[in-house]
Amino acid sequence: MAIKFILDENVDPVYQTQFLQKNPELVMWAIGDPGTPPKSTLDPEILCWCEAENFVLVTNNRKSMPVHLADHIAQGRHVPGILILNANLTIGETIEELTLIAEAAFEEEY
Repeated sequence: MAIKFILDENVDPVYQTQFLQKNPELVMWAIGDPGTPPKSTLDPEILCWCEAENFVLVTNNRKSMPVHLADHIAQGRHVPGILILNANLTIGETIEELTLIAEAAFEEEY
């Protein structure tokens, strides 16, 4: 089974739109979509949701998310993975990278 991604609410929705146009068979949800945490959900709660639902978080949050992740891990918890977008890549390049990760990675790799 391919990796499932969830975008935090700070990631431009164009990533989800373009990813799913290119990869309709893959899963990329965004915070606020049906079945996901609502917008304005706190980061620690998002990490718990990712753990429970087996989603890899895609984020731009380089400041507070690492702190929340460290706290989450210190509690003996885990997440399938967190990918921080590279600001030096175009949207198209990022979509290519996410596609490669989703299709080539082992389920438990991230």
